[in-house]
Amino acid sequence: MERIDNLDKKILLILSKNARIPFKDVAAECGVSRAAIHQRVQRLMEAGVITGSSFDVNPKSLGYTTCTYVGLNLERGSMYKNVVKRIIDIPEIVECHFTTGPYTMLIKAYARDNEQLMDLLNNRLQTIPGVVSTETLISLEQSVKREITVSVNE
Repeated sequence: MERIDNLDKKILLILSKNARIPFKDVAAECGVSRAAIHQRVQRLMEAGVITGSSFDVNPKSLGYTTCTYVGLNLERGSMYKNVVKRIIDIPEIVECHFTTGPYTMLIKAYARDNEQLMDLLNNRLQTIPGVVSTETLISLEQSVKREITVSVNE
């Protein structure tokens, strides 16, 4: 990954607060041209520094009232990629991580209710070849959600 300078960091800081801000406003705040901002943002995207821009949809507004974290243990860690191929097809799963510690994998999923959660666990996750056990943690409240802080002049 290429090195980013202070102007890049300033741009990232501004965009992380409001991804919909017009480039002309970013340019004015940074003291450079709109074309320079456009070129910098394009370069940051191509370099993989900026990985996307999206809207966050509140899952509860779509009827998903239960947020869960599920630890999965696999027969062998080498089965991870094959399990991921199956997990990708389960739309309620929004994150999947290959981890150290007590689980081989940790996933984040949403369910409309306990019945759907039970179906997700019993009929879709635990039936994946290689999954030997699961442990479910239900999130009662999300207290913090943010991106990593961009610090300028570091």
